[in-house]
Amino acid sequence: MAMQPVKFYQTGTFTVGNRLLDESERSVQANMRRTNSLNSGHRACQGCGEALGARYAIDAAMRAAANRLVAANATGCLEVFSTPYPETSWQVPWIHSLFGNAAAVASGIAAAMRVKGRGDVRVIAQGGDGGTTDIGFGCLSGMFERNDDVLYICYDNEAYMNTGVQRSSATPPAARTATTAAAGPEPGNVFGTGKNLPLIAMAHGIPYVATASVANLRDLEAKVTRATGIQGARYIHIHVPCPLGWGSAPSDTIKVARAAVESGLFPLIEAELGEITDRVRIRRRVPVEDYLRLQKRFAHLFAPREDTARIALIQAIADRNIERFDLL
Repeated sequence: MAMQPVKFYQTGTFTVGNRLLDESERSVQANMRRTNSLNSGHRACQGCGEALGARYAIDAAMRAAANRLVAANATGCLEVFSTPYPETSWQVPWIHSLFGNAAAVASGIAAAMRVKGRGDVRVIAQGGDGGTTDIGFGCLSGMFERNDDVLYICYDNEAYMNTGVQRSSATPPAARTATTAAAGPEPGNVFGTGKNLPLIAMAHGIPYVATASVANLRDLEAKVTRATGIQGARYIHIHVPCPLGWGSAPSDTIKVARAAVESGLFPLIEAELGEITDRVRIRRRVPVEDYLRLQKRFAHLFAPREDTARIALIQAIADRNIERFDLL
């Protein structure tokens, strides 16, 4: 009879379904009772960080809400690849909103549930960085200001990927997009532009703000679980690499995301009522070059000659994050 070796995984690693952990401590995805709320059959690109982030986030929220969840979804990649008419990959009550009003639609759903006495139903709004940091910014700020009982999740792939990789206010400096060409004396996106939505959310003094990454899926699940159990406005900003728009290998999505975290360019933090309460320490600090070299959108920083001055400016951004958020 053929023998099959059994693999045992050590705790403290990046392994998701750790079989040595007690069942209560295992990830949502390691449990056979997970809901698969974003099911197979969608049309996301190979290696799509947004599809991975949304699957983990919504499954975690479903478990925390005892499967009583309604999701509003802004126009964008997540909506387009998951619901090509007349098909859908969503296994939850789901409504498609306009590009800029997902937060307002979700606030209306939450108000309707309150009037109906359905306080057990949790409401999530979700969108990309374009529909969050730009087009939907006013509706989102209103949701924060009113402290509506909604969890808003932004899947940040740092550009308008669905419409042709145009720059958004979440696009990092020096990045090449369709509207920030790799041309001229300072190619790519301009330094000193953009906005930091997690910090803006904190400035509203809402109950909970967090950042997460597909590089640390256990941390992502834990933050969504915690946020689902809190009343009032909550915001989670998830970093999701886009192989198509970033020019990275589909097989490198987690590697790219991890380099962003370990370099300090994308800090993983939590905040309550405007104050930082926790952060994920950097395990093995890497230079920003390790992150930039994995992506063709930064290729002009290294060829035909290395742009050491602008790479140093990006490194300074990471260094400031590490100091500001006490990441080491």
